[in-house]
Parts: sequence; C-alpha cells; structure tokens
Amino acid sequence: MRLKKVAAICMVTSMAMGCLAGCGGDSGSDTTKGSDTANTEKQETQSIELTVWAPQEDQAASDDYPEGMIQALCEKFDEEHEEWDITFKYGVMSEADAAESVMKDLDAAADVFMFANDQIPKMVAAGALARFGGTTMEEMQEHNSEAMAQSVTYEDAVYAIPFTPNTYFLFYDKSKFSEDDVKSLDTMMEKDLGDGVHNFSFDLDNSWYLPAFYYAAGGELFGENGDDEEAGTTFGDCVNATEYVINLANNPKFFIEESGASIAKFKDGTLGAFISGSWDAEAIREGLGDNFGVTKLPTIELDGEDCQLYSLTGSKCIGVNPKSANMAASVALAAYLGGEEAQKVRFEVRNITPTWDTVTELDEVKEDDVAAAQILQINEASKTQPIVSKMNDFWSPMESLGKAIVQGDVTLDNAAEATKQMGEGIMK
Repeated sequence: MRLKKVAAICMVTSMAMGCLAGCGGDSGSDTTKGSDTANTEKQETQSIELTVWAPQEDQAASDDYPEGMIQALCEKFDEEHEEWDITFKYGVMSEADAAESVMKDLDAAADVFMFANDQIPKMVAAGALARFGGTTMEEMQEHNSEAMAQSVTYEDAVYAIPFTPNTYFLFYDKSKFSEDDVKSLDTMMEKDLGDGVHNFSFDLDNSWYLPAFYYAAGGELFGENGDDEEAGTTFGDCVNATEYVINLANNPKFFIEESGASIAKFKDGTLGAFISGSWDAEAIREGLGDNFGVTKLPTIELDGEDCQLYSLTGSKCIGVNPKSANMAASVALAAYLGGEEAQKVRFEVRNITPTWDTVTELDEVKEDDVAAAQILQINEASKTQPIVSKMNDFWSPMESLGKAIVQGDVTLDNAAEATKQMGEGIMK
C-alpha cells in the first residue's frame, strides 16, 4: 500500500470577496473525461492535491472512523485509484453555507464540496459549478429516483451528485392513531382525542410545507416536472386547497406549529400527528418512546375525492469547483462520495437516508422506520422542488397567504381572490 499523505486545514472565518463575472472556469464544461478515468489502462501515478469541504458531523471521530468518516472515505478512494497519489486537505463547511462560500472566491474554494441543491441556479449563473457528463451522469441517473436525479438537473444539465433527500413527512403517536388512521388527514381530524389534545399540526405559514395542499388539488408549479419556467403556476386556481387550509386553521383540533412547540406537545401526550422531517426525528422519538410512528403524508378530501398531499423534495448533494486544477480526480471523487459505498457508510455512521437504489434496498435501511418513511415519501408522494430561477419569486407570496390565513385575514369569503393574488404574485 502506498504511503498516504493527509493534511487537514481549518476554514478561515471569512473569505475574500470577489466578482465572478470574469472568472475562468466554465460552469458548462463537460466533465465526461473525469468520470471515466478509473477505467483507463494503468498509467504513471500522478501526485495531486484535493481540498474537500464537508460538515463537521462528517469529520467527527466515531468508533469505526477515529479520524472521521469523510477522511476514511477519501483515503479509500485514493487507495482504489493507482493513477493518483492524493494529498487531501479538509475544511469544515455546512451544506447550508457551502454555496455562498464557493461563490465568494472560486480560487480559494474546495475542489469538492457538499451543498443544498436549491443553490444550483445561482451557482451556475456565477460559473461556480462544473457540469457532469459521461458515465458519472449516467450512473447517477440510473441509481437514483427520478425525483433525486431531477433535483440536481438544471436546464437539461447535471451539476451535482445527490446523496440524501431533503423533504418532509408525517410523524404520529401510535397510541392515538392507527396505521389506517394516518392514511387520511380527514380521518385523523374526525377523531376525539380528549380535552387539551390537538389532532394534527404543521407549520401552516411556512411556504415550504403549504404547497403540499396545492399539489393535492392538482396545481402545478413551473410545469409538471417543475422545470418549465415559462409554464408558470396553476396554484392560483386551487381555491379548494385554500378553503381546506382555512377550515383546518379554524378547527380547534388543529395546532399551528411554531418554534418547536409541536415536539413538546408530543412529549406531553397532547398531539396526535405532526408534519416535519428527519431533522426532528430524534427529538420526536425521544418524546413518544414506544408510541413513535412515522409514514408518508396523508390524503385530504377535496371535492369528494381523496387527494394525496405531496411534499416539496430536494437533496443534499456534492459538487465540483469548475476551477479545480485536477478536474478528473475531483469528478471521480464527487461520484464516489455520492455513490453506493459512501452512502452505506453515511447511513451506518450518521443514519443519513440514502438515495442510491441498491442502498435503499438494504434490510437495515428498510428496517429503519424514519429512512423507510422518507424513501416512501420520495417515491410515492413528492414533487421535486423546482430549481428554476423564477422559484425565487415563489416563497414570499406563498408565505404571505399562509400568514394571512393564520391571522384570519383570509376567510372562506375572500379565499378565491386571495388564492388568485398568490398565483399572480409568483408570476409578477
């Protein structure tokens, strides 16, 4: 085994500001060659350096990985690629902050980094993402669901490798609802759970959760697949969705989530069900104990029909700096860190829900209730969150409608006009 050289660096607290308008590095450059390097004939070993940004949790010591999970994966990658002798540098960077840090200074940014997929449009516009092609792109599309593959596709090009979904689903108290009960929100709301107990909760004035009701009503947001900016939205036509939410908000059995209060109510035994995501799973499990239940979103009844609530779905993903001095190795590493082996390790170490099909089919994943519910949600009841530029104009009108419903300013009497204004606000 060759001697591995590993260097660690700390992220600087501030990075140099710089305009990317004239920077080199083509965000549309094809990285096909990099994706196929591992298949070439044996060649002379090249000594290179790669910088990887990953969140602190990926770099924390564990029993199996005393130097951290990400370092172990990178070293394994190096061992499997005799064409390179890689010195790795590591920086601590959360997925939420990575995009802004990369765009500030491409020259100082990592070669490979993890980020939230909704940042793709502005990163592409800034020339801050390399485009994937060849077998890297093909294998990603083959082994990920359509929703996950679409989450990293922008203007018909692939700009990242997804490694975990980002969506929401239903948590519930098994002592209050059965598996059949939670299939329908109306069934849940009809039950009498006793004084002081709310049947259901979600963050009604949050524009990430509220679209579930408009998708249930048949509304579309930038086309059927969320990638047609010119198609606009039909949410403004879904008056029945607004009316349903108004009736829900006025129901004394409903609790409007705010600042984690719903999790506390689970612990107190005063809540039946709550929409949230994997980030709240541990706290909810602690509160409910043996009564912890989790599944996909329920249906709601609209105009006499049972209609499925659909969550907005994105991903956390891995990107490559288009100014990397070692593009082939960077692309291959990104593919590895987003691929089968790395997803297995993430699930084992951090219980991160996988997206790679062969990993989602593992018994240990299927037997994990939260991971199974999240995968079920992705496969059966989700809509890929649009990453078109116009999506920036969506959040405020949707949030404003939710807040107006909560405050009582939007009622059944003016629901049609308020819904129309919301749709027009998105397309202003």
